[in-house]
Amino acid sequence: MPGSAEWRIVLLGKTGAGKSSTGNTILGENKFKTSCRAKSDTSTCEAETATVDGRKITVIDTPGLCSTECTDEELKPEIVKCITECSPGPHAFVIVLSVGRQTAEENKAVDDILKMFGEEALKYAVVLFTYGDQLDDDMTIREFVDETDRLKDLVQKCGNRLHVIDNKHWKSPTEGHDEVRSNAVQIRELLNTIDQMVTENGGKHYTNEMLQAVGQAIEEEMKKGKTREEAKQSIWRRLLNLLVGTTVGALRGALLGLVSGVAHIVRALTAQTI
Repeated sequence: MPGSAEWRIVLLGKTGAGKSSTGNTILGENKFKTSCRAKSDTSTCEAETATVDGRKITVIDTPGLCSTECTDEELKPEIVKCITECSPGPHAFVIVLSVGRQTAEENKAVDDILKMFGEEALKYAVVLFTYGDQLDDDMTIREFVDETDRLKDLVQKCGNRLHVIDNKHWKSPTEGHDEVRSNAVQIRELLNTIDQMVTENGGKHYTNEMLQAVGQAIEEEMKKGKTREEAKQSIWRRLLNLLVGTTVGALRGALLGLVSGVAHIVRALTAQTI
C-alpha cells in the first residue's frame, strides 16, 4: 500500500455496534476484548497496534465516548485517554454502525458523533457498517443507506466513503463465496479507501492545537528516557489534573477542534515540566 507507513485509526459508535470486533478484524488479530452482550464489559478507551500488509496500524477503540450509560466523570478520563492515544492526530475516524432498523439509540449515537465532528474532521471520516449478514441477499449497503435520509446525509458528509463487514459470518467464506460478503475483501477495500483519503488530505493526519500539544509533550517525556507508553501515561495523568472543572462537552470539542476555550490548557501542558 502506498502512502504513510503508519496510521492511527479511531473507532467511534455506540456500545454494541461491534467496534472491538471491528478493531480485531482490521488488525487481523484478536487484540481487543469482545462481548456478545449489548452492554459493554468496559468503557475504557484502548489502543492496539499491528502490522498489516507492511504498514503499522494503531486502532483506538472508544467504547465509552457515545455511551448512554456513563456519567460525565466516567467519560472524562476516557476522552482524555483518546486524546493521548491518537495524538498528534488520527489519520481516520471510522464511524461504526450496525445494519438493521435505526433505533432512537442508534440515532442518538449518530447525533453525538456529528456534534463532535467539524467539517474539517469529516474529511478524515469513513462510515463502516457491521452485522452485514443482516442485509437482504439482494441488497447492497449503499441501497440500505439510501433508504434512510439520516444515514444518507451522514455518508454524504463523509465524502460518500462507505463499507460493510460482518465480524462473525463473513470471517471464513467458503470457496466461490460472493466476494461482496467476504471480510478479507471488505477490509482490503476499507484500507484502500483510507489510503486514498489520506492521499487526498495531502498525506497528513487530522490535528489541532490540543493534539499537537499532547504529541509534543509525549515526545518531550520520551527524551527523558521514558518509553512511549510511560510517556502517554504521564501526559494522561497531567491532562486530567489540568482539566479539572472542564465539561465533557468542552473535552469532546477539544478533541476535534471545536472549542477554543482550551487554549490555556494547551499552554499549561507545553509550558510545565511533567
